[in-house]
Amino acid sequence: MKSGMRRSNLRDFEQNLPMALLRAREAVMSRFRPILREHGLTEQQWRVIRALHGEDGLEVTALADKTLLLMPSLTRILKTMEEQGWVKRFAVEGDNRRRQMRLSKSGHALFAKIAPQSEGEYNDIESDVGAEDMDQLYALLNRLAR
Repeated sequence: MKSGMRRSNLRDFEQNLPMALLRAREAVMSRFRPILREHGLTEQQWRVIRALHGEDGLEVTALADKTLLLMPSLTRILKTMEEQGWVKRFAVEGDNRRRQMRLSKSGHALFAKIAPQSEGEYNDIESDVGAEDMDQLYALLNRLAR
């Protein structure tokens, strides 16, 4: 050891939870990115579409919370998505100051195109890992996120 340097009390880098989660995220997302690229979407745009699908509308703050996107980023993403015609902004009934977002017809059509491909990747991942381990993984990640 060089003089002046002391050994760290931190665990080994391979046992670094944030890095392990990032490695796992990258491994998973590398399977989905080609699908998104094929349809001209970013990961964040797909998150928005997924979050809005099946909803009658979400306020932008609720959408930010659900998609884990920061408000300034989400604002830019939604502007682009509105320009593409994938989402629509509308006033909350009874309160014109509040705004909600919902998928447009073309946003629903885009979801319908991508969803089967996405589900196919989920099935492949489950085949690789095993259904029981996937259930356990979701349970552990949800417990960790509390």
